[in-house]
Amino acid sequence: MTLMTKFLGAAAATALSAGAALAEPALIFDLGGKFDKSFNEAAFAGAQRWADETGESFREIELQSEAQREQALRRFAEAGSNPIVMTGFAFGDALGQVAGDYPDTDFVIIDMVVDAPNVRSVVFNEHEGSYLVGMMAAMASESNTVGFIGGMDIPLIRKFACGYAQGVLAVNPDATVISNMTGSTPAAWNDPVKGSELTKAQISQGADVVYAAAGGTGVGVLQTAADEDILSIGVDSNQNHLHAGKVLTSMIKRVDNAVYDAMSDGPGMEKGFNVMGVGNKGVGVAIDEHNKPLITAEMQAAVDEASAKIADGSLEVHDYMSDDSCPSLSF
Repeated sequence: MTLMTKFLGAAAATALSAGAALAEPALIFDLGGKFDKSFNEAAFAGAQRWADETGESFREIELQSEAQREQALRRFAEAGSNPIVMTGFAFGDALGQVAGDYPDTDFVIIDMVVDAPNVRSVVFNEHEGSYLVGMMAAMASESNTVGFIGGMDIPLIRKFACGYAQGVLAVNPDATVISNMTGSTPAAWNDPVKGSELTKAQISQGADVVYAAAGGTGVGVLQTAADEDILSIGVDSNQNHLHAGKVLTSMIKRVDNAVYDAMSDGPGMEKGFNVMGVGNKGVGVAIDEHNKPLITAEMQAAVDEASAKIADGSLEVHDYMSDDSCPSLSF
């Protein structure tokens, strides 16, 4: 722990589970905090489910800066943690530097592909799930104007926005989709005040449903939408309960399953490239007691039909990251 303190700083070191035994798995959260009610929290839920079911424990750390990515990976590897799971595309460069130095340690990266023999890369078809919630937004909208608020302006978040716009326009070709990104630095993942401001701006332009794909920033989007009496759409985790009756649905991204599977498979797991989409229930929409009154029979039928078509390949949703373009939305 002394070495970790030197390398990670006292604040980060306190996040490491004390007394962890060798070969325990480790989970490194992306910037934005473990309890962001979204991406990181979904990862934590998966790790906690594994721990609850097995009676085992895992190490964890919440990063405080970009510089800690490689340091955290190396310190966990040197301490014997295996596998080491990390959340977020931003770990790609650091893992590329580290993985080869620890060939006997298995690494799992979520939202990025790193080609190495001891790495499992897990990516999601976020555009497919976003298409489904876009359909729902269009069916729920009374103004024919809906909004999207992203976190950091990167291709991955444009992938969410593009899928969403395609779903909206599939239901209502005359609809307007307003899109804003919170910023161009990692701070954009944890700025609920800016999320609130962008939501108010979109409401002033007529939006009555707003989809947030912005990490902790989305908390401000959902709060403001509820305060202003419009509907919101959550992301990654099921956020319906945050404002029951005001969150139309959530685009669930089963980051929890990716982490749970990694820890369950343990050292020696199958490596390579894993894609989680509508077809294998890696992404989808959340319908529960908190939003069921908002879901019409027509909405449910439309989502079910589109889901089946996406799964069997008869409906292909354009992936922004395939060619850095979107047929339904300009950035």
